[in-house]
Amino acid sequence: MLSNDDVSEGERFMNQILRFDTMSTGMEIPEMITAHIMDLGGEVNHHKFLPQFNRFHPLHFFLGPDAGTVPENYSCSSYGINTVGIIRAPRGDGKEAIVLVTPYNSLKITRAEALSMGIAYALFSLLARVTWLSKDIVWLAGDSRHGEYTAVASWLRDYHTASFGDLKHSEICAASNLSEMKTMHNSFRHAGTMAAALVIKVTNRSTEFEKDALTIYAEASNGQMPNLDLINIVNYLAVHGQGYRVKVQKIWSLLNVWWLKSLGQLIEMLGKLAGSLNPQWNFGIPVSEYVECTATLASSLYNQALGVPTGPHGAFRDYQVDAITMEISPKFSSSLNNRQYEILLHVGRLVEGVVRSVNNLLEKFHQSFFLYLLTSPSRFVSVGVYMIAFALLVAPLPLVAASLFSDATKSNPDAEKDKYASKPASTLQPAPTFTSWKWLYAAKQVLVVHLWSAIVTLLPYFVDQIPDSSPTTKLSIWIVLSIITLLFLDSFSGSSFPSTIRSRDTEWILLKSVTVAATFIGLCLMSVINFATAEIGALLLVPMCLTAVPLRLDNKVNTLRALIRGACNVIFIFVGFPVTVFFVLKGALEGFDNMRFGDFWNWAESLWAWNSATYIYMCMVHLPCWVLCIQTLLHRF
Repeated sequence: MLSNDDVSEGERFMNQILRFDTMSTGMEIPEMITAHIMDLGGEVNHHKFLPQFNRFHPLHFFLGPDAGTVPENYSCSSYGINTVGIIRAPRGDGKEAIVLVTPYNSLKITRAEALSMGIAYALFSLLARVTWLSKDIVWLAGDSRHGEYTAVASWLRDYHTASFGDLKHSEICAASNLSEMKTMHNSFRHAGTMAAALVIKVTNRSTEFEKDALTIYAEASNGQMPNLDLINIVNYLAVHGQGYRVKVQKIWSLLNVWWLKSLGQLIEMLGKLAGSLNPQWNFGIPVSEYVECTATLASSLYNQALGVPTGPHGAFRDYQVDAITMEISPKFSSSLNNRQYEILLHVGRLVEGVVRSVNNLLEKFHQSFFLYLLTSPSRFVSVGVYMIAFALLVAPLPLVAASLFSDATKSNPDAEKDKYASKPASTLQPAPTFTSWKWLYAAKQVLVVHLWSAIVTLLPYFVDQIPDSSPTTKLSIWIVLSIITLLFLDSFSGSSFPSTIRSRDTEWILLKSVTVAATFIGLCLMSVINFATAEIGALLLVPMCLTAVPLRLDNKVNTLRALIRGACNVIFIFVGFPVTVFFVLKGALEGFDNMRFGDFWNWAESLWAWNSATYIYMCMVHLPCWVLCIQTLLHRF
């Protein structure tokens, strides 16, 4: 139903925005949006917010969304101003809403941002007069001067809580500017439970395809994903309705990897061979498609494991709202000037189709998947498939732990027999034995290391207080304090076994048994919170735990097998160190040219700023397991 008149209105709206000089106060665009929304008969209000600085807090992950830290030296010009327009559905009861988000920088708006706002206004003008609407429509023009995510998250936080920003500071600033006070609509308006949200962004980056491209960003914090049906709707309407080339993120460096192409050629050859034997065995896949799907799968796994949202849509998932970011890229970078009418028409009709689909729902999205990994815009790997790989990967851990414990408790039965054989038969009474309790001393050592890992998790809070220090300095201090703390706890607790039951032949076996059991528990717990993090962690920890044997034992045996095992243990320990993992992944994805030692601190800082559970896993599961494996390797056999 989006007509040429609606598109023309959106184009005029876009041109008016571009004529504003907003370098002074940044209030002109909100005022203009307010006037246009009120002319359409919609409700409007402004939401003022300050930039939030997320400093490290050990309980951020468990507390959920919070307001962060407001800067003390604020000014009235520091406020961001979101403009919120609402259309009440003529067939609705005000209990559900659909949200459209268009981020823009109010201090220096670009043509691409203005075009995305023109799309939203054209659609808003259409929806203001239709009669089939059963859900309220909310248009959030987010002021992204402090970041796109901050603008959306601040509005959502006030939408779902009783406090609406910093009212005291807001009143002072409003009183200091009478013209602003007249135009500000400070009453916060609600529109009911959000059924879905779409973030609309237009970029001036040209695509490598022969037609316009639509990129879908879906990853939210801690591996959360929207319901797959929302992605399916956008993909279907974009491809079959508007002729867009739909794509999702992929790791581009994997597209030219020789071993991946060789594996794809092998799979293609096996598929053709199976098809020649039986036409019903049709599982062949072209090499190019296999490589591209693998690169997309790796990107989906990496972004979910990182736990950082890939766009402002991530703020909605913190409130269990299905949301994605739609980024439109023209086939030529100059198309924004020459084809803005065409882009307005096609994108507007695409969003209209998505709004119609969500509007027709009697319930929220729930029938499809929430746990999945994307291999393309139209293909995915469901939880029922990828959990099998994880289960097979960690299944040996409890078996090995039980086997090692059994071997340790039965390692010296002959000594027990000799001890009782030297006694008279009349004194042979069942005597209490504490052989089965030897694992408690290994458990104490594992507990001390995990206590140390909790301290390491909290150390950045104190290190971050050091003024005028570089990331390299902070990381160095973090490492030095961690080593000192570990040595202190180890000497203070005393990790040796009691001399009455001490046996160096079984100490490392019991230590490895308890370590493997603790690793299994940690990976299983992490798989519930963020599967992608647990999967990548299992790929590193499982080989390290299973092959860990004292190096002195391998040296004493002095065989080729022992030599290979010792070399593998050293490699696994080196590759499994969190700092090494970070630099290897960063080099593989971005290149090794611009890497700095302090980059790991910046990465860890971003994880706790985004409340990522990956930071908790890295410090409290992966790191203690790595230390315990080193203790096993260096055990004095």
